[in-house]
Amino acid sequence: MRTGEKIRETKETKISAKINLDGLGNYNIKTPFAFFNHMLEQFSYHSSIDIELDAQSLDGDSHHLVEDVAIVLGSLVKTALADKKGIRRYGQFILPMDEALILSVIDISGRPFSKVDVDVNDEKTADFETVLLAHFFSSFAQNLGASLHIRKLDGVDTHHIIEASFKSSARALKQAIEIDPAKCEEIPSTKGLL
Repeated sequence: MRTGEKIRETKETKISAKINLDGLGNYNIKTPFAFFNHMLEQFSYHSSIDIELDAQSLDGDSHHLVEDVAIVLGSLVKTALADKKGIRRYGQFILPMDEALILSVIDISGRPFSKVDVDVNDEKTADFETVLLAHFFSSFAQNLGASLHIRKLDGVDTHHIIEASFKSSARALKQAIEIDPAKCEEIPSTKGLL
């Protein structure tokens, strides 16, 4: 089974998490920020990755918590993928949410890069600072070792844009980590290494 478990404790946060890449998108997520919980639940459901997460903020700073959750989740997916044998490697998804339209593309290449080209009009939506959207996905991609591009094709409502970004990236990730039955013993690279 492609699973992972991790505890991360710093002076700023305390996080424990478990994932199952071959799950059904079941989740049990607890952070101090309701909107972030909602986004992580969407990410779990739409990627079909089971996620159990308990993240506590020790300094009350949402920036530190969002970053550390992304570090933990990215490193857990990397661990669960092991040698990446049989994965499809690439994933892409364009997701509509009312007026918002978001494109996400991922390559689990071992080369970390993130570009989140998503502008929003508001500094916050609910209890979530919108600047943390790009920061979350940058930290996630860095620790997964993936090239991740997220681009807003359309949209006005900040909530819709951010939620569509989480859902779209989750759907792209689901494709990329899926096992290709025709090549289940192969590393998806002509180099033989990712």
